[in-house]
Amino acid sequence: MDNVLTSLILISSIFGLVLFFMNKFLRKWLNVEKKEFFSNNFVNQKHKKIDWTIRITFIVVVLFGFFVNVNENPSKHIWLLQPHILMFGLIVVTELVRIVMEKRYAANKNDYIFTTVQLVVISMFLLAVFSTDFFGLLVW
Repeated sequence: MDNVLTSLILISSIFGLVLFFMNKFLRKWLNVEKKEFFSNNFVNQKHKKIDWTIRITFIVVVLFGFFVNVNENPSKHIWLLQPHILMFGLIVVTELVRIVMEKRYAANKNDYIFTTVQLVVISMFLLAVFSTDFFGLLVW
């Protein structure tokens, strides 16, 4: 178990460093300002309304999915209503909305390129993690 935990921490750390340096390089190359970590940087009020609509819808769908799957046999859970799948969907949808809003309304037109590259890299990593059981480390 210690070996698995060490490997998980190592893989996560390597990905975090790659993402950090990639973001640093892209910010300089595209001349994009650094945004605060874990903050909502809305392009305008329209973006804010759309984002909050998506979040509220997500909460409703998660609650619906919980009640549907709680009454099902665990082997027959609806995979689309699993919280980790819904969370991945939330991230992708909110970032796609951000990309569209940055493309249309941002002062710096390179913001959407930065956000697009970031979304693609993170999505590829998460898909690789989930589809390979964290690169074979979480085989039960």
